[in-house]
Amino acid sequence: MKNTSKKHSALHEREGITAPDILSASSVAEIIRYRKIQPSSKDLTDGILKSDKVALSRAITLIESTNTEHLAKANEVIAACLPHANKSIRIGITGVPGVGKSTFIEAFGKHLTSLGKKVAVLAVDPSSTISHGSILGDKTRMEELVKDENAFIRPSASGETLGGVARKTRETIILCEAAGFDTIIIETVGVGQSETAVHSMVDFFLLLKISGAGDELQGIKRGIMEMADAIVINKADGDNVTKANLAKTEFNRALHLFPAKKSGWNPTTSTCSAITHEGIANVWKTISDFETLTKSNHYFFEKRKNQNQFWMMETINEQLKSNFYNDLEIEKLLYKNKKAVANDEISPFAAAQLLLKKYFKE
Repeated sequence: MKNTSKKHSALHEREGITAPDILSASSVAEIIRYRKIQPSSKDLTDGILKSDKVALSRAITLIESTNTEHLAKANEVIAACLPHANKSIRIGITGVPGVGKSTFIEAFGKHLTSLGKKVAVLAVDPSSTISHGSILGDKTRMEELVKDENAFIRPSASGETLGGVARKTRETIILCEAAGFDTIIIETVGVGQSETAVHSMVDFFLLLKISGAGDELQGIKRGIMEMADAIVINKADGDNVTKANLAKTEFNRALHLFPAKKSGWNPTTSTCSAITHEGIANVWKTISDFETLTKSNHYFFEKRKNQNQFWMMETINEQLKSNFYNDLEIEKLLYKNKKAVANDEISPFAAAQLLLKKYFKE
């Protein structure tokens, strides 16, 4: 007999459930009060080290907070987790919107958990420049992976950071590693300069492409191609298999145009289908081969040291910027100079110099 039941997506709207009459108002108040209680930095750290996903989520929310009171507490958690970090492979995945990043990550993540891996996915969702809001839909699209007990998915709004990399993604990696996740996947927005920022915090950089979209030539650009450790042509299924193999050949030729990598690794090209799972296992083998090679020649560890220094400098730049805009005198002078610049009473560059001199009290 034909099955007529219809499978709904995670976006399917179900009828609401009204609260039962026997629900105690005092119980509701007690639950709300409990949820508002902020755990100490030690409680959060202890929970993270026990692989408690709730503690991990609350700690990530803490480090993403712009509240100055939360900063000290967040730093305590990070410092306590740092000795337990650096025991994972960090993978950055990028590609243009529509390439199938979320579908690929779900298939890839399920393959890894089937091998006994613990996978953390940090998905960065683009923020609106108008409302500053974000849908955070990546977790919704990974319906199967989100239910896997060996997986943790954390969507974060990109905010105003370069290219859509969440402001505290670097610190979030440390917390996830301390929680026992041995494979960290960072999904970029896939637009602008996000690839540059993600490349500076991962060990392996994977570029997802699709064939037949007219972007083969667009994809052969020095910036993104030189950063990629592997190029995977996604959606190689059905009538698209031949086109995918052709695109693979074209990108493979393009890779030979670039100089050799300092890692000693030769970037690879392959095809896969996130729907049929064809080629997914090969992607993981490629990453494992890369890890083995770069650890044997010590490039893996040297790169991480350089990344740590880079993020120290980025943190200094970020803090200086924050201090500047939170200065009360600068805030008043900034409003005045904005009006002057808008009315062509002073040039933008002269106004900027005036504000900086005032801030540094020159």
